[in-house]
Amino acid sequence: MPNLWWIRRDLRLTDNAALHSALTADSALPVFILDPAFANLSQRRKHFLYEGLAALDRELKKRNSYLVIRTGNPAEVLHQLSNETQASAIYAEEDYTPYARKRDALIQETLPLKLVPGQTVHHPHTVLKQDGKPYTVYTPYSKVWKAQLGKINIIPALEKINTPVGIMSEPLPAFESNPLFPAGEAEALRRLKEFAHKRIHNYADDRNRMDLDGTSSLSPYLRFGMVGLRQAVNEALNMQRSTAKPKGAETWLNELIWREFYIQILYHFPHVAETAFNRSLANIPWRNEPSEFEAWKRGETGIPVVDAAMRQLKETGWMHNRARMIVASFLVKDLLIDWRWGEAWFMQNLLDGDIAPNNGGWQWTAGTGTDAAPYFRIFNPVLQSAKFDPNGEYIRKWVPELRGLNAKQIHTPWEFDVKITGYPAKPLVDRSVVKDRTLKAYNISKEQAE
Repeated sequence: MPNLWWIRRDLRLTDNAALHSALTADSALPVFILDPAFANLSQRRKHFLYEGLAALDRELKKRNSYLVIRTGNPAEVLHQLSNETQASAIYAEEDYTPYARKRDALIQETLPLKLVPGQTVHHPHTVLKQDGKPYTVYTPYSKVWKAQLGKINIIPALEKINTPVGIMSEPLPAFESNPLFPAGEAEALRRLKEFAHKRIHNYADDRNRMDLDGTSSLSPYLRFGMVGLRQAVNEALNMQRSTAKPKGAETWLNELIWREFYIQILYHFPHVAETAFNRSLANIPWRNEPSEFEAWKRGETGIPVVDAAMRQLKETGWMHNRARMIVASFLVKDLLIDWRWGEAWFMQNLLDGDIAPNNGGWQWTAGTGTDAAPYFRIFNPVLQSAKFDPNGEYIRKWVPELRGLNAKQIHTPWEFDVKITGYPAKPLVDRSVVKDRTLKAYNISKEQAE
């Protein structure tokens, strides 16, 4: 009798512990369930997923296997498939979102669902303080995370996977490829190797430069497990040991640990998905001006770096991490718009839209989260722009109206006597009022909580 390999966020054959656990039987049936609960999620992200599933199916067919697609409530579909195949057990990579944990717990009441760690390097309940409580500050968490890190043994992809024949599969929904981010494990591994052997050495210096290709651009692939976090960490460790310039690899490793930090925060404190981690900042009197929110979404705020970033997101489904912090700070601290509005917009548009790091990043910037930036810290987008896009190349790429401006004018065009057709004549907000207005609103929430 076969086992079912229930694929969720692990669209890969390399280093897939759930797949290898499923293969303890004579055969395994790879299954992906199109859950109606996700029907209204980002169209762009669904297309990336479908393309990734098509790529996975091609790789499975090379190995005497194939992917079975079914639509429906996961519990009902798994019951049906278990009956059809007389499956001994169902193996799946453990997922840590509130929805996934509730879904899996219900399924385990009636089916032999076995959850296998693999989404993270350390399970969220293994990196804890001495009193058994979870860490809520990154630095001590990362130290214990590293202290627990042993040798990572990457499981190679198998050359053959025995799968029972003749199991009905639905066709994949139609999809459009994103030329900037072709989906699939092969592309993910190519990017990982290319980054590790070419750009990781300068990562510590270049990662904040929006005008440079200094990041790994792996986040969409990590989101869907087309490459595993263990693989990325292993590559960072290898480069750290083998290069004369280990700082870049060390810095990237720390960024990967941030991802796992936010996963364990969501695991231990699921309320962060709905409200502020810091309860004293859960009742900020937001302005929530709809017209300003729409201008922010369109990239028409009059702040060039903010507009460039928002247009990059809208066009490509991705945004540079430094730019994410800048636009988030501008929305929350300058416009005094609820961080959850921005969080939801990112989830609608990001290929790498992932509740844990997305929520963690927004709450960090808003100052409402665990290990957050101080709530009174307000980014100056102009200074950020001049520092991390010094010649304005990032702005010129995404805001064509400003391409004729020089490196000095482009960050603050309203300060110069230049005519710009089709671009706001002045910024959406007078920054001289921002600090007092924002601190007053935050203090109101803090006072109410006392």
